[in-house]
Amino acid sequence: MADSWSDRSPLHEAASQGRLLLLRSLIAQGFHVDTLTMDGVSSLHEACLGGHYNCAKLLLDSGAKADVASADGATPLFNSCRSGSAACVGLLLQHGASVHSTHQLASPMHEAAIKDHRECLELLQASGAQIDTELPEVGSPLYSACGAGAAGCVEMLLLAGADVGVGCGRDSPLHAAVQRGDPSVVELLLDFGANMFDRNSEGKTPLDLSAPNSSVQFSLQRKRGPFSLSQLCRFCIRQSLGRSRLHRAPSLSLPHRIQDFLLYH
Repeated sequence: MADSWSDRSPLHEAASQGRLLLLRSLIAQGFHVDTLTMDGVSSLHEACLGGHYNCAKLLLDSGAKADVASADGATPLFNSCRSGSAACVGLLLQHGASVHSTHQLASPMHEAAIKDHRECLELLQASGAQIDTELPEVGSPLYSACGAGAAGCVEMLLLAGADVGVGCGRDSPLHAAVQRGDPSVVELLLDFGANMFDRNSEGKTPLDLSAPNSSVQFSLQRKRGPFSLSQLCRFCIRQSLGRSRLHRAPSLSLPHRIQDFLLYH
């Protein structure tokens, strides 16, 4: 957000500091809950950025708009994902906040993925957020998480059925993980079927981007051979089930061991 402080109201200050009693008093005095700064920041933005659940609830209960966007496209939901406040995320969703962003650089889903706030990401996904949305210059949530080394969110997205090949243009999530130098994320992507022979916009494969004699390079070299038959079957069955039906795998007439294998348990 822009660094504009001169037009911040006492309501903004109370919300940003989590001062619930002062906030309640100001509202009672007639301060309007949707007063905006010049750059479009509301008191609800401030409460959510600070992860102040009680202040956010008071503002919403007093009529604050859940989906107001600042000049740079940030919503209270985006700010909640930035701060990692799953409580604020859940509260906003209960008040009808949209999980979809109209701004290419302020997507709640991408922000939660980058910050490795897994619980926030799970709430967004459960509320209908598209996990494979690719934004220009930002890529998909999975790509963003890989680039940030957010292993928890990488795992959550893959288990939820994110497409392991959707990155940012021709750069795949595996390219991003290799450049980040995180062997655990690289291994995870490979286990979910990432193609180590994909070439990015510069014509380079993930192996080409790996640091010489690094653990990442070792992981890629160790898995250069073809996938096993069991892995190929798992990829095929998961794709056939589709993302929306993966959770129904336990209801299939299959031995528990095979069900666990399909779900990466």
